[in-house]
Amino acid sequence: MSSSIPRTAAVAAVVSAALAAGLLAGSASASAEDGAGVRIHDIQGTTRVSPLVGQQVTGVTGIVTGVRAYGSRGFWIQDPTPDANPATSEGLFVFTSSVPTVAVGDAVSVNGTVTEYVPGGLASGNQSLTQLSKPVVTVVSQGNPVPAPVTISSWSVPDAYAPAGDPAADGSINGLTLKPRKYALDYYESLEGTNVRIGTSRVVGATDPYAELWVTVKPWENANRRGGTVYGSYEDQNTGRLQVQSLVPTAQQPFPEANVGDVLAGATEGPLDFNQYGGYTLTARTLGTVVDRGLKRETTDRQHRNELAVATYNVENLDPTDPQEKFDALAKAVVENLASPDIVALEEIQDDNGAKNDGTVSAGQTVKKFTDAIVAAGGPAYEWRSVDPENNKDGGEPGGNIRQVFLFNPARVSFTDRPGGDATTATGVTGRKGHAALTVSPGRIDPANTAWADSRKPLAGEFVFRGRTVFVIANHFGSKGGDESIVSHHQPPNRSSEAKRLLQAQAVNGFVKQLLAVEKQADVLVVGDINDFEFSGTTKALTAGGALYPAVKSLPRGERYSYVYQGNSQVLDQILTSPGIRHFAYDSVHINAEFADQDSDHDPQVLRFRP
Repeated sequence: MSSSIPRTAAVAAVVSAALAAGLLAGSASASAEDGAGVRIHDIQGTTRVSPLVGQQVTGVTGIVTGVRAYGSRGFWIQDPTPDANPATSEGLFVFTSSVPTVAVGDAVSVNGTVTEYVPGGLASGNQSLTQLSKPVVTVVSQGNPVPAPVTISSWSVPDAYAPAGDPAADGSINGLTLKPRKYALDYYESLEGTNVRIGTSRVVGATDPYAELWVTVKPWENANRRGGTVYGSYEDQNTGRLQVQSLVPTAQQPFPEANVGDVLAGATEGPLDFNQYGGYTLTARTLGTVVDRGLKRETTDRQHRNELAVATYNVENLDPTDPQEKFDALAKAVVENLASPDIVALEEIQDDNGAKNDGTVSAGQTVKKFTDAIVAAGGPAYEWRSVDPENNKDGGEPGGNIRQVFLFNPARVSFTDRPGGDATTATGVTGRKGHAALTVSPGRIDPANTAWADSRKPLAGEFVFRGRTVFVIANHFGSKGGDESIVSHHQPPNRSSEAKRLLQAQAVNGFVKQLLAVEKQADVLVVGDINDFEFSGTTKALTAGGALYPAVKSLPRGERYSYVYQGNSQVLDQILTSPGIRHFAYDSVHINAEFADQDSDHDPQVLRFRP
């Protein structure tokens, strides 16, 4: 299955709108008159946008280097006699909409319209793909040799990721002349549609359900011991990453299953495409062989008798309609890989009938099915606490009503119940003699705050371990939906979703400060799917004033990740500690994100400390 969005007649509408808005203006004029005798490099030009966009061209010649008969149907052609300008690509995609009738090695002459297709639409901020639309194709000869591939390697890809966007063009890089020897994005763009090749490369993004994986051609680039490449800042985007798909339909040849750290051995060769879900993608005619390097799922240490173990785990839209195998696998992970933590904060627990949108908000059946599975796996008989949300007010899958849930082992820890908490009632801070307490437990933090509109409200709970009160705040901050990708034509990309998470982080930080104002050495843990990096403005807002410390920063840089996205191993899930928690052991337990076979797309986090 291809992740490319099928191109339809809507392409023309998108291009027309873009031209009207000036977003896809050409950078130069073609020398050929009336679009006749134009060559591929004339169409591609020296910027991201064709100088001939919107024009009819005739007699564009090339050798077919790849055919895609599914998804975005069409074929690639390449001029076997390139010009001397490294900024101009010699390859081009011809969009046919129906199954192409040409074959690799055909020499063709094509008439058509030069268009710029924006995967995901203009609002996505994505770069565009230069192509020929509504083609009339003439096969001139067959069986010709395919132009030799351009080898993409560690030495060919620049270390700098992208130029700064033009301030006069709203930060866009579309109109800038490509500098393929200076910037990685320019280098890849200069090869758009070209027949390319990579040699043996390490897998940095596991095979996904859409039959694609990610490799790096730079084996040393922010590498970690498990084979991934770590995303450590907005300025270090890991330039060697490249998405790989196959041009052979999976019905004919199953796509190989690979985990992070495996190797795609031998040559992988085919045209370089650009799509919505990953940007530059090697669409392989010839796919290398996956070599299994034996990546194993991690197991954390069991807590000592006087240590409290607190975990957070996003269980990815768990509901009773999921197969029992999912419950069993998640339960086994809690028992074996997480060593049965004393407290587990779960994110994405759905209501009792999942995505059926009928007003159901209770989740007792979901949690019981999970806790029963934990007992069956040899774990403790966890009790649980949560607050049901208002119907369809907390975001996520419509009708699913995801929420955070506390599990706790009553043989090790007790929960302090203070009634009165519901979807709209805020918990507060009270205290006497220097001991803080919650007004309602479990309770939600400031649920009327607009920061939580259509988003999960934080769940606060008061626990007691060996006579010591511990406050845990379980979170699931707003998603990154709406953000532009790192391959956006805006550089830096617009990360609009951060504004909401910043407000959410400020609200949680303020609540923690209320607790610490009453009890300076209170043990407070802020846990959950923060949906943001440890270096982000969100994390800085959470930690403002020294109220919290991101425990993931106690790990070596190569261990700081809980999620793998487009080949970048990155932090989304966190546990943050108050100043009173001076000594702890932290573990990001890598059991999901690096594997093709996942129980969730997130890795759980565990923190152990002595209150």
